[in-house]
This record gives sequence, C-alpha cells and structure tokens, in this order.
Amino acid sequence: MTLRKKRQYWYGDHYEDLQAEIRRFSQERGYPAAHFAVAQCACGADTFHLYSDDEAGAAVRVCSGCERQHAIGDSEDYLREAELQKSVCVCDTETLQIAVGVSLYEGSSDVRWLYVGCRCPSCGIVGVYADWKNEYIGFEDLLRRV
Repeated sequence: MTLRKKRQYWYGDHYEDLQAEIRRFSQERGYPAAHFAVAQCACGADTFHLYSDDEAGAAVRVCSGCERQHAIGDSEDYLREAELQKSVCVCDTETLQIAVGVSLYEGSSDVRWLYVGCRCPSCGIVGVYADWKNEYIGFEDLLRRV
C-alpha cells in the first residue's frame, strides 16, 4: 500500500490504496467500512463515469469502454427520486476507478452505511465521492451488485 497525503488530498497507486482511503474516511465518520467490492464491467474495463446523489442514496456508473450503465448496489430502487451529479476529479478527469465499502450493524450482516470511493487513474487521487445510510439486508448481495 502506498496511500500518501499531499496537501489536502490523498493519493494511491492501486485499488488497495482506494480501499485504505475508504477505510480511513469511514473510520473518521464513525461507521468503519469492513467489506469492499471493486467495480469491473463485463467488457473488462475498470474505469467509469460516476453519477451520484447522496440524499437519494443512489449512484450509477457508466463504463468508459462499452458505455453500459450499472446501478451501484440497490441504487436502482432510488433512481426515480435521485438528482444524479457527475463526479469529476480535481484534475478534471471524468473517468474513475470505483470501489464500494460498507459498514455493518454490529453482530449482523446487514448494511448500515455505504461508501463509494474513486481513484483517478490520471493523477492518483483517491477519495470517497459519495456515502449514505443504507439499510440493506445481507452485505454480500449488495456488494455483488457493485
């Protein structure tokens, strides 16, 4: 792992660094992420355009390779109310690598909080671009839907 801080931003070189940033961010918020999934398209691409709405609890990724749209987790259930905003790195790169982390209720496999983290393949910045309370029963199923 090579997670490092420069000024106010964190940088990393790999998905492990992105997971470390989700873990760091979630720990500060009081709901530490313990389980993770990396977004990968069926076409093999691993970079996406991310659209999200924290208030609605919804996020969508659009593959940079085949342009296929994927709702993240259970977001499809909340897209009607969502006002999705496109995520862009501070370096103006629009394609991002995505990983999701979830915090669980103690002694349970039920999700308490969901974090959508991104890594910019151009500059290496990692960060949590979206997060929200998520009451999904069974984290394994939710993470399979990333």
